[in-house]
Amino acid sequence: MAKSPQVSLGACGLTMPVLGMGTSSWPPADPETAKLAIIEAIKAGYRHFDTAFAYGSEQPLGQAIAEALRLGLIKSRDDLFITSKLWSSYTDRDQVVPAIKMSLRNLQLDYLDMYLIHLPLKLSQEIRKTPVPKEILMPLDIKSVWEGMEECQRLGLTKAIGVSNFSPRMLEETLAIAEIPPAVNQVEMNPLWQQKKLREHCNAKGIHITAYSPLGANGTKWGDNRIVECDVLEDIAKARGKTTAQVSMRWVYEQGVSIVAKSFNKERMKQNLEIFDWSLTEEELERISQLPQRKGFLISSILGAHDFTLQLDDEI
Repeated sequence: MAKSPQVSLGACGLTMPVLGMGTSSWPPADPETAKLAIIEAIKAGYRHFDTAFAYGSEQPLGQAIAEALRLGLIKSRDDLFITSKLWSSYTDRDQVVPAIKMSLRNLQLDYLDMYLIHLPLKLSQEIRKTPVPKEILMPLDIKSVWEGMEECQRLGLTKAIGVSNFSPRMLEETLAIAEIPPAVNQVEMNPLWQQKKLREHCNAKGIHITAYSPLGANGTKWGDNRIVECDVLEDIAKARGKTTAQVSMRWVYEQGVSIVAKSFNKERMKQNLEIFDWSLTEEELERISQLPQRKGFLISSILGAHDFTLQLDDEI
């Protein structure tokens, strides 16, 4: 059984498997399909699972963990690293702790390993579709929400806290008021959206980056096939006897970044774990570094064409 290496998360003292299984799918998977896929991932060697209240996957993940324990696939809950996220409708100071408790009930767990602020914005009401109506978008009160996140950690509801989709500017605002600094910033990143400025900033501040959509979110309503059909990546993959997906994920890993990749296909789950026993050459890395960059899709798919002041820099 293949295993992912671990990465140290600095001041918080945690280690985290470099490769996590994402549980967000489009169109949304039915709960039983999601549960069975997660069990297969545990059998394949995955020990890091990424979920969120907004994904609707917390309950199937919790059911899969309970089943894995019953089957003896894992010895205890402590064998797993579980990340979930605070949704943008619950960012008031007094909503954060109830929100994580809701996620823990969904997951049938006593604690998370990582709890992230999902988006750098506030929603004044629940949403059912994207793009979000402009009238319900509000700026995030970072001081208020971060105090709530810190309370979650102090109460033992999560071992560490972090953010997602935060720009350097928003990270600076958070660090200026934080008693507990964010351990992780989870952002969209792949060879065609390399996030160099953000990576440099996070490295300087001791904030680890986790990359989602390492394959460009192919098959979702906000992504496309630009990674899996990239000529340069295809050429490298063919020369190395790898898949284009493996080349893309290996490149992300070689940038010192951990990865969340979603696949419910058993063979691709296995392939995703087979990126750690080989390296890209200097020439291959140089070719990838020269690829034309195209901004990530997720934020624009949520906001649409709204001119909303989120303090989002050019790289998130």
